[in-house]
Amino acid sequence: MKTKKVTKKIDIMHVAELSKLKLTSSEVKLFTLQLGKIIEHVADLNEVDTKDSKPTSQTTGLVNVKRKDEVKQSLSQEDAVSQKGHTHNGYFVVPMILENKEI
Repeated sequence: MKTKKVTKKIDIMHVAELSKLKLTSSEVKLFTLQLGKIIEHVADLNEVDTKDSKPTSQTTGLVNVKRKDEVKQSLSQEDAVSQKGHTHNGYFVVPMILENKEI
């Protein structure tokens, strides 16, 4: 396959802004080059002849492959929290990380 040049200029600063990234000028140059190569590679896919290919959602032919749901022995709630020093009503006590603020 022959690589075509992507003529559309990539606005790496716009992508960085959307991603909330602060980039240096050298990073902008590097990422512009890298992203350009990725876009050129994806553009090569347009040259693949797919007219005789059938649409498919999967390729293995497997259908509904699942294991049996079997009940097995597990830890009791007391055993699960026994190694933790701070519990309340059978649950772990952890520091609060969110505050309830009225808007």
